[in-house]
Amino acid sequence: MNNNDIFKKLRVALQLRDDQIVEIMQLVDFRISKAELGAFFRNEDHPNFMECGDQVLRNFLNGLVIHLRGTKENPKNPREVIKSHKADSTEKNIVNSGERSESRANKPEDRKPFVKSNTGQKPAFKKKPSSNPKSREKKPEKKIEIVEKVKYNNGKNKKS
Repeated sequence: MNNNDIFKKLRVALQLRDDQIVEIMQLVDFRISKAELGAFFRNEDHPNFMECGDQVLRNFLNGLVIHLRGTKENPKNPREVIKSHKADSTEKNIVNSGERSESRANKPEDRKPFVKSNTGQKPAFKKKPSSNPKSREKKPEKKIEIVEKVKYNNGKNKKS
């Protein structure tokens, strides 16, 4: 397990968004952009993938401690902070879904009435005819697998 995996798992477990992670990093005076964060969370085979260094993960963890626990002068309850993350994400979902439903409700004339059919049967599947008649005539030849072509001599050179 590498630093990228740890970073991803913490992000999911604490339900953090990119902008929240940037704010957490700024608590320890470490500046990072959302684009750089996105590179850490990509798949390893992606061309823009970037390996998360020890310094980045260390600064994130130190910032996370300050974010969750607070400072000595202003302590926080970590459970309340995590609950506020959950509340923020649910409020965002409610606001976004409310905007969509209002925009749909404003245009009832664009909607078609829903009519339920009583047939209960699905239409039969029809195969589209091929556009090239020659392709229908050809049948694929039986392919010989590569393994069948190879001749094994078990390391012995036979001279015939």
